[in-house]
Amino acid sequence: MDAALPRTFEEFDEARRQAFVRVMDYKRTGGRLVGYLCSYTPLEVIDAAGAAAVGLCGTSPETIPAAEAVLPANLCPLVKSTYGFALSDKCPFTYFSDLIVGETTCDGKKKMYELLGELKDTYVLHLPPGRGRSWEADAWHEEVRLLKEELERRFDVEITDGALREAARRRNRLRRAVVEVLGLQRPCPPALGSTELLSTLMAGSFSLDVEAYAAQLEALAAERRAACEVGEGPVPPGAKRLMVTGCPLGGVLDKVGKTIEECGGVVVCPDDCAGERAASMPVDEGAPDILRAIADRYLAVDCSVMTPNDARLEGILRRVGQYRVDGVVEVVLTACHTFNVESARVAAAVEGSGVPYLKLETGYSHGDAGQVGTRIAAFIETL
Repeated sequence: MDAALPRTFEEFDEARRQAFVRVMDYKRTGGRLVGYLCSYTPLEVIDAAGAAAVGLCGTSPETIPAAEAVLPANLCPLVKSTYGFALSDKCPFTYFSDLIVGETTCDGKKKMYELLGELKDTYVLHLPPGRGRSWEADAWHEEVRLLKEELERRFDVEITDGALREAARRRNRLRRAVVEVLGLQRPCPPALGSTELLSTLMAGSFSLDVEAYAAQLEALAAERRAACEVGEGPVPPGAKRLMVTGCPLGGVLDKVGKTIEECGGVVVCPDDCAGERAASMPVDEGAPDILRAIADRYLAVDCSVMTPNDARLEGILRRVGQYRVDGVVEVVLTACHTFNVESARVAAAVEGSGVPYLKLETGYSHGDAGQVGTRIAAFIETL
């Protein structure tokens, strides 16, 4: 692909212009870019191929109308937004990606990839439906090996065990930095407000340099720890401590995270794909078979697409105690059937432990923002 801006460049505001320019400069210097769409994507394999991995999940309602010209309207907004950005050339990272790696998680995503493949080169990992049977781990290891071979062929490189171990070391440093930042939310009051915490974690999927982002988080943690030691911080002592779990929060960050903040609450534990449930799982850098260790780490992610998924419930209850959570808010994106069905078990587990629970089913549209705000305010008022 020529490293030139797409025809739609002039339509965007300054922030998007800067995003285009940054990734364009990366491509002009020979950088390879691989877009991914799920926390099951083994990023170490992409790193070891000498490429930058960048998240492509759509988080804006802007491109949904374009997507609905092709996709059904009653589909998950994340799926529609993601496809809409590719269809309209309105995402710099999608536009400049040499390859997009998808995965067979939900039905909406895996069928959307067939259409996405007509717009961009798309490689789909076939994820097992569970982890309890011996063949599932072997099948996933084979999928990760096939991805490795695809990247070697496409980029004309050899992905060595040494490169994989070095990639695991860098990614583990980033995971530790995320956990360190999240750890600052455990004291009372926590060190970061909801909006800052959620947007900081979300920014990680758009970083082209793993170690630079890890260093940024480490510096943030040091700065906020020092502020807390002298009694300074953005969160009032009486703020209600909330866990937010469920679907990815990128597209509802303002509607949920900012509203929680405005209503006297604070998100102390984001339990979505960017939160601790993924960051607390390192790769065993010293494993004899490093590719198998990488595959095993990613298969252990406890998304609602897995069945059974008891590990997610156990993790939620463990973190409720660790973060001294006053209440749990579960965000379910419209038409996300796996999280919607699983919410019944989450509610039973959380309420069974004596902690209040609120389920919010919403999309990217701001049409229900008032209703969502009212429900969040009423929930916090009862805590």
